[in-house]
Amino acid sequence: MNKPIVVTIEETKIENKDVKTLRFHYHRDVSPGQFFMIWIPGVDEIPLSSSFTRENLKGVTFKRVGEATRQLFKLDKGDKIGIRGPYGNGFKLFGEHILFVGGGTGIATITPAAEEALKMGIEATIILGVKTKDELFFEERLKENGAKVYIATDDGTRGYKGFASELAIKLLKEEEFSLIITCGPELMMKQLLLNRGDIPLQASLERYMKCGIGVCGHCCIGRGLRVCVDGPVFNHEVLEKLEEFGVYTRDASGRR
Repeated sequence: MNKPIVVTIEETKIENKDVKTLRFHYHRDVSPGQFFMIWIPGVDEIPLSSSFTRENLKGVTFKRVGEATRQLFKLDKGDKIGIRGPYGNGFKLFGEHILFVGGGTGIATITPAAEEALKMGIEATIILGVKTKDELFFEERLKENGAKVYIATDDGTRGYKGFASELAIKLLKEEEFSLIITCGPELMMKQLLLNRGDIPLQASLERYMKCGIGVCGHCCIGRGLRVCVDGPVFNHEVLEKLEEFGVYTRDASGRR
């Protein structure tokens, strides 16, 4: 599992001008919240959360922000990439009604979890938070699967005007939830942690990763926790003890 398996891209979809989904055949089971190490030949290897699973067809969804994702964005059906994983722990789904909050590309991480919850007979309410309406994706996919979807845009071009965390706090006061699941900007997730009341919370964190198997130490947080093996999903009990959560991250050299 620690050597890349070369696969052929079977399907691609442009979700918006900067976000794209790639799907490929991969035989290993994947749980919502786990991630792959994606090797772009001749470029780099980067971690990407699973965004789609249907038997042996798996998928990742990403935003072009750096050299690796820009090159990955150029690939099309028939091109090849390398896959390692899946790695890390996934979301633990339980209860009668779960609130899912996704910000930006964090939407891609929470969507498979919401779909799995619906299959389990759990009611799913999802907040999709983006800067502007043109950045939305997966809305129709979630609605087609039976989720109740709310939209929050920073500029008010669609749905609630403001941050996804603000809308989530409002819903937490109006409805009963068994669990909160979130992925996105840490400031957003930190607000959910601070305002969760007594509702359990699970958050998927993003950190700089190179190995994906707990060896290199680039993704360490707190006192010896490694996002790649101890996470990327952490519960509220762990997050409340992390001094750096929602405050700072580290670069490739490990500096704040």
